[in-house]
Amino acid sequence: MTAVANSIGCLLVANRGEIARRVFRTAHSMGMRTVAVYVAADADALHVADADMAVEVPSYLDADAILAAARATRAGAVHPGYGYLSENPTFAQAVADAGLVWVGPPPAAIVAMGDKIEAKKWAVDAGVPVLGSSDDPDVFESVGFPLLIKAAAGGGGKGMRIVEGPDDLTEAVAAARREAATGFGDDRVFAERYVPRARHIEVQIVGDQHGNVVHLGERECSIQRRHQKIIEEAPSPYVDEAMRSQMGEAAVALARAIGYTSTGTVEFLVDDETGEFFFLEVNTRLQVEHPVTEVVTGIDLVRTQLRVAQGQRLEWTQDEIDLCGHAIEARLYAEDPANGFLPATGTIEAFEFAQSPAVRIDTGVGPGSVVGTDFDPMIAKVIAGGPTRQEAVSCLASALERAHIGGVVTNRDLLVATLRTPEFGAADTTTDFIDRVGPSLRRQLDDATLQRVGVQAALWLQASNRESAPVLRFMPSGFRTGRLPAPSLVFDVADGSERRLDVSYQRRRNGDFHVRAGELTASATVFSSNATSIDVAVDGVREIVRVTRSADSLHLTTSHGTVTLAVVPLFAPPEVEMPAGALTAPMPGRVVEVRVAQGEPVTAGEVLVVLEAMKMEHHLRAPYDGVAAEVRVAAGDQVDNGALLMVIEDA
Repeated sequence: MTAVANSIGCLLVANRGEIARRVFRTAHSMGMRTVAVYVAADADALHVADADMAVEVPSYLDADAILAAARATRAGAVHPGYGYLSENPTFAQAVADAGLVWVGPPPAAIVAMGDKIEAKKWAVDAGVPVLGSSDDPDVFESVGFPLLIKAAAGGGGKGMRIVEGPDDLTEAVAAARREAATGFGDDRVFAERYVPRARHIEVQIVGDQHGNVVHLGERECSIQRRHQKIIEEAPSPYVDEAMRSQMGEAAVALARAIGYTSTGTVEFLVDDETGEFFFLEVNTRLQVEHPVTEVVTGIDLVRTQLRVAQGQRLEWTQDEIDLCGHAIEARLYAEDPANGFLPATGTIEAFEFAQSPAVRIDTGVGPGSVVGTDFDPMIAKVIAGGPTRQEAVSCLASALERAHIGGVVTNRDLLVATLRTPEFGAADTTTDFIDRVGPSLRRQLDDATLQRVGVQAALWLQASNRESAPVLRFMPSGFRTGRLPAPSLVFDVADGSERRLDVSYQRRRNGDFHVRAGELTASATVFSSNATSIDVAVDGVREIVRVTRSADSLHLTTSHGTVTLAVVPLFAPPEVEMPAGALTAPMPGRVVEVRVAQGEPVTAGEVLVVLEAMKMEHHLRAPYDGVAAEVRVAAGDQVDNGALLMVIEDA
């Protein structure tokens, strides 16, 4: 490929959310004008506000509309981010044919690596070790059990199923095909040997249009759920210099073989017991976890992409690339780990991280952002760096724990618990970590700490109510002309524990409060209070508590993290009772399949309904043997969280 003659003056990013904002940040620093595209649901999204211009499109997958947006705004280049059209060779070629600069590898390289089956053949030819596999469904069993079903045209955990034995193979292949078709428009799958005790280690590669290819070290991405990464770090604590050199040379050899330019990632699976590494795939784009490589190398990978796309040479040779310190990233998802990692939806009411020079936040959301079912549930990446792994890990855990987040359920508690396990500290981080180690899925405060938070919430509420009072605002809160009961509040604790907290307070003549909450009886002093925080001492311990109110809930962030308390009304409306045997939707989504008709018998554990949300399938099973007495939904229906799908009569 010849060098591009003209520099990029205006860049369109064919993506959304945090990656669009990330690319805009570097493009602006290089003096480029920027263009965002957005769908109607993203009209108020932060990436739209970040760009110099924005164009609405019907879909982020509508290549024609995106190219029309580039023409309308006179953009000279297109950056695809990741996901969507980023690994679509037809789109890459269409960009080039339109006379625009494609910020990515050549279409031929995307074709070569986009098909995982063909990519393995390229790896074999380049001398890179691979796992045993088969792309013939009739002989999948020949791979041996356990095996892994994978989508031929994509990754990211979609279309992946572990199969322990032959009885589960047919169902796993069918489900993987459906997910692959939905996520990638291609239902082909293949079977690969599954390594239970393994590490997921990937090598960052960069190539220019002048034949130079280097690697920027490795990242370890072994902490996963549903075969999707949630914590990544660089460098890997498992890899020594010899192994780094071997994996790096293998990655560069494969990149040279396919004529790779721009940034990319060669992914390997490492057997934790033997140290052997095997080729998995090449991601022909920027990775979600690219910031950890940026932190330890000091190289802006987006800037590198843009320079390479303009025909410029790499700025360094392999010998000039050093890894300095340690970096670690956590993916913050809107999901409920305690409920099978099901995606969560809702409005983000509180979203604020403390400023720290060691922490970087890449996000596409803020207070008021709505998390729906149309897009991936990742809402932020939190990246921390330090001179040592221990410092970087501690810094990341602290940043997550102290973040003020409320309104949607997230995996924040799981991330913090994982980072603070002895096993993670000892770098015992294989891909089975979550199941093997079992970090806490949801944090629950002890009663004493919760009672203190309850007092903080009650005193913030009394100050807030007094400030908004239309009359007698000057009167001290809790003032009484007679011997009346102390004001009291009841809170439900939104941490899955179903605990309820009764709090009462009485103002004293000196302005302090006498407070009670459960077994806590103490004195409290409010130093200041405003719409977003309260500075209060309870039983002599003073804290500044960040507070956000949404409807009848309070999100309070203390030194112990964020706690959500729901104010219990004096007269609660009656709850809607579900019939016995109700099978309800665990989240909003689309019904893909209903496998039983009304009146038919069902067997415990049998899949009755297949629900899709955020491009992932979720199987709802019969709780016991019985009969489908009522079937309320059909394939194609959109359902809300908690919707009644069917009623199973116990046999």
